[in-house]
Amino acid sequence: MTWDEASVAERARAFLAEHDPAAMDRLEFLRARFDAGLAWVHFPEGLGGLGAPRDLQAVADRELKGTPDNQPGRIGIGLGMAAPTILAFGTEEQTRRFLRPLWTGEEVWCQLFSEPGAGSDLATLATRAVREGDEWVVDGQKVWTSSAHTARWGILVARTDPGVPKHRGLTYFVCDMHAPGVEVRPLRQITGEAEFNEVFLTGVRLPDALRLGEVGDGWRVAQTTLMNERVAIGGAPARRTMMGVVAETWRSRPELRTHDLHQRLLKLWVDSEVMRLTAARLREQLTAGHPGPEGSGMKLAFARLHQELSGIEVEMLREDGLAYDDWTFRRPGTVDFIGREAGYRYLRAKGNSIEGGTSEILRNIIAERVLGLPAEPRADKDVAWKDLPR
Repeated sequence: MTWDEASVAERARAFLAEHDPAAMDRLEFLRARFDAGLAWVHFPEGLGGLGAPRDLQAVADRELKGTPDNQPGRIGIGLGMAAPTILAFGTEEQTRRFLRPLWTGEEVWCQLFSEPGAGSDLATLATRAVREGDEWVVDGQKVWTSSAHTARWGILVARTDPGVPKHRGLTYFVCDMHAPGVEVRPLRQITGEAEFNEVFLTGVRLPDALRLGEVGDGWRVAQTTLMNERVAIGGAPARRTMMGVVAETWRSRPELRTHDLHQRLLKLWVDSEVMRLTAARLREQLTAGHPGPEGSGMKLAFARLHQELSGIEVEMLREDGLAYDDWTFRRPGTVDFIGREAGYRYLRAKGNSIEGGTSEILRNIIAERVLGLPAEPRADKDVAWKDLPR
């Protein structure tokens, strides 16, 4: 069947006629929506979708507005990173096992990529996975792992062959976060909270059935995750934005206005509009295939804009901008930029230029893969990972 705006809208209305959200359990409603193909319409039938163009998701969402949602802020890593990777590289059994509880929010996901010695240069990671029959034994440490304390599953890259160059000896797994040997420790941030963690993996046994892609092909699989991650961070549509929050303060507090702040705010408004329109174009490009390196530009712009807007907001509010509601240590399951005060936004925005790829690395990606500039010399390109100095 060829889907268009009218047919997707009709499908959504027919679904609501048979599934009254007011009379159903929230989780049962979400499961039924997934089974009806209205979760992510561009996914294949039977996996939450209709095989329809990606841009028709807005039609389904519009028709289902006001019904229970899957709390996307809580499961963003699953939605934006794990799901497209599982769809691209998972077996039929894996896609059917993982995608529905991922989308409904029954199972939270985290990302086990960065390590203390392998952040910006992810390919140097040292976590090892050694095969023993139909299982892999994993040992190592991951860091900056958002939502690890609430996650049921993690997407994990580990080194399976130290005798080849660093990019070629990696394999990608789904890690059971409840498996023996998985230890999650909180990392307290500048905000006083610990939304992310360090994860220690000691003799963790993972069945080979939890491997995504071929052995040794983990870098290619990971690139799918990373490119989707950057689009998810920088290009996702938002109901309210930082620009909107700052503009509301400007309108409601005329006594705080100055000519200098006005000029700077106008420039940031233009930047916000450019980013919004570019993000819309990027999402349209996704209908033709997988995300490319252009998403790095969106994520880079997102980080800069958030930091500048949160800074001008604190400056505009003066002493009120320094107020902070609660320094109590806690481990939240979501990041709430909009629902918190200016002081929190200012502090939390500092992480935007680190998470999802540092701004420095993203500039390299843009220079080399978008602008076509010469790549930096790499002396380690053909050196086995085990022979690299550490």
